[in-house]
Amino acid sequence: MPQKVALHTLGCKLNFSETSTIGNQFLGKGFDIVDFKKKADIYVFNTCTVTENAEKECRQLVRRALRQNPDAFIVVTGCYAQLRPEEISSIPGVDAVLGSKEKFELFSLIKNFEKNEQSCIFVSPTDELDNFGHAHSTDADSRTRAYFKIQDGCDYKCSFCTIPLARGKSRSLQPDQVLMEFTDLVDQGYKEIILTGVNVGDYGNAFDTNLYNLLLKMVSVPGDFRIRISSIEPNLLNDSILALTADNEKMCNHFHVPLQSGSPKILKLMQRRYKVEDYSRLIYKAKERIPDLGIGVDVIVGFPGETEEEFLKTYNFLKELPVSYLHVFTYSERPDTKAISMDGSVEIFERKKRNQMLRILSEKKKHLFYKSMDGKILKVLFEGQNKGGIISGFSSNYIRVFNKFDDSLVNEFSAVKIKDIKSEMCTGEIVAAQDIEKVA
Repeated sequence: MPQKVALHTLGCKLNFSETSTIGNQFLGKGFDIVDFKKKADIYVFNTCTVTENAEKECRQLVRRALRQNPDAFIVVTGCYAQLRPEEISSIPGVDAVLGSKEKFELFSLIKNFEKNEQSCIFVSPTDELDNFGHAHSTDADSRTRAYFKIQDGCDYKCSFCTIPLARGKSRSLQPDQVLMEFTDLVDQGYKEIILTGVNVGDYGNAFDTNLYNLLLKMVSVPGDFRIRISSIEPNLLNDSILALTADNEKMCNHFHVPLQSGSPKILKLMQRRYKVEDYSRLIYKAKERIPDLGIGVDVIVGFPGETEEEFLKTYNFLKELPVSYLHVFTYSERPDTKAISMDGSVEIFERKKRNQMLRILSEKKKHLFYKSMDGKILKVLFEGQNKGGIISGFSSNYIRVFNKFDDSLVNEFSAVKIKDIKSEMCTGEIVAAQDIEKVA
């Protein structure tokens, strides 16, 4: 009887795509994949180290897995494993710790999955993280959306971030390889392909190319599909990418653009590569070029030196900016970063209060953006899940739309006239197919 494997991902979309690839390796070896909540023989955790909470959650999940099966073989890989392997190996019950380079070499490093008295550690130094692990994740229930990794690592030196230490220098998948794998996903029937990486906008430096040139080749691939960029730094979202998005329906009308702080002082301490006024100029230019554009924003609260006054600069800046939603992170002290030794630490309760203020602002922003779509026709890709007679999917500009379940809608682009807007959902009416050419 095949051994059962449960996989669990912490962190970003890039981690999810890599976990999916690890899962496919197990399937190829004859293992069965089961839900993490079920008893398994092997548990694999692909970890994050952006916040202390992510690391704490990993430790809790390991203990939970061992409660389900005390004899289970526990593998911990990913960014947390890369940065603090000894710390992870000291967690009771962990059998193997695999770094960022080793996560795709699991079967060559682990000869059998029998419990060990001591953890085995397979972690290369950060300066040896020069490989590119191919990865893409796909929907379990239908060939609708796929996350496709085209870039890894980061050359930026943000003072709060451990990612360059965990993933190494920026590197990209060869352009020809990208197009081959991308075309294969389209041929398999995926209608939305999300490009992922640590710093996607930095794609192609080693090959004397860039993300825009890659996108030009991607949109020329035959097929009925669209491309979404998971996240792009504001200094890398250039006029060429904006123009391509405005003019080509295969590009989603949606960008997720990290800000981190609306305070010039804090932004400088963070060692970000743009100024507040640069960010504002970009957002207004993008909205002018693509009126129904959806824009998401990453923001960090409680960074060292962020007084109440500096926080309010961020709050008021975002309040006035025409963005659609916020991803709010509470600053967490990370070892081996410049920020950990900075003066002006913000009390935890104050960090949480500021986080809540921005989350409420995000809800208001999202509702206003949804309301602005009232009566408009959106191009929606419905996904396969039938939840209580309801089907849902995303529009090009990243609005979640609900409709009465109809199997013929699954994995097809539908023109939907928005009619009813609630805080976190829109419902609408399917309109004639010819109207789909009129939508964003």
